[in-house]
Amino acid sequence: MRQATIYIDSEALQYNLNRVKQLAPHSQIVSMVKANAYGHGVQDCLAALNATDAFGVACLEEALAIRRLGYTQPITLIEGVFTEDEMEDVIQQKLECVVHRHEQVEWLIQNKEAYNALGLKVWVKLNSGMNRLGFKINEIIAVIHQLKSLNFNCVLTMHFANADVDHPLNEQQIQQFLEVKNACEPILASCCNSAAIYKYPNLHFDYVRPGIMLYGATPFADKDVNELDLKPVMSFEAEIITLNQIQAGESVGYGSTFTATNSMQIAIVSIGYGDGYPRAYVKPNYVAIDKQLTPVIGRVSMDMIAIDTTNLQVKVGTKVELWGKTRLVDDVANANGTIGYELLCRLSNRPQRQRI
Repeated sequence: MRQATIYIDSEALQYNLNRVKQLAPHSQIVSMVKANAYGHGVQDCLAALNATDAFGVACLEEALAIRRLGYTQPITLIEGVFTEDEMEDVIQQKLECVVHRHEQVEWLIQNKEAYNALGLKVWVKLNSGMNRLGFKINEIIAVIHQLKSLNFNCVLTMHFANADVDHPLNEQQIQQFLEVKNACEPILASCCNSAAIYKYPNLHFDYVRPGIMLYGATPFADKDVNELDLKPVMSFEAEIITLNQIQAGESVGYGSTFTATNSMQIAIVSIGYGDGYPRAYVKPNYVAIDKQLTPVIGRVSMDMIAIDTTNLQVKVGTKVELWGKTRLVDDVANANGTIGYELLCRLSNRPQRQRI
């Protein structure tokens, strides 16, 4: 059987959740499990995250999947409902909505008795400069006062555009958030994603919303997971399926983009872009064998890659870490000119999955 396997480390996931608790001890934790738990498999991750206070998802379908698995924690729909008829499931499944446009507010008000009777909070989104979702500062205060007058329990929320770097918009977003919060007191508040949990401990407020840090990848371009005291949750592995000896002047793979300058041993590994392993690299890329890095050579194919094993003791069946504990997913992403989030989320269904 072809071996390409994704291993999910439950202990590492629990460790990272506890790391959030250490960093934000006075806040409740909304663990983000959208996009199939950032590609890790929501079913494989929920048990390890069971100690969280709540879950965050992008849409109703993701929330219903969690409820079908038997989890009863509060779930926040961070994009809210998309149509009015979704409110029926929101009430039935006890889900909490973000509202970021007036139609959603009206749908909520039409269901206020049932929603409030369940003690559900409504998360009101401030558009403080990211310009994706939310009410601008000149209208959100009136929206919150309207909802509070109807006995809704509101949470003021926003999302940083640049929490991972020093950027002038950060201070503008913070000041807008504090202005709205002060104008609407008493009100619960939440504005910290993974990067902001580290960067702005004074802004943890009532809820923090960790995402990528839970899965042991970094939200920062200049800090790796070891510096952040996080543990990679996913290990992505495949096996060597054949070994080839090539001579100086011979090339490897489609386009013959790699040509050997001396005799070498190359190994062919059972992984490719059909599994979600990235094809194009702007920097040299590596895999790990027994904690030793070795380069990927030539173009990535749909089902195979070639690696240089000239100085390694390997055989058919030797396991190759594509990313995981030694070769960090963030380093692969950097070589690919992207971010770890994308690589984790775009894995295909072809690799086997195992929870360890």
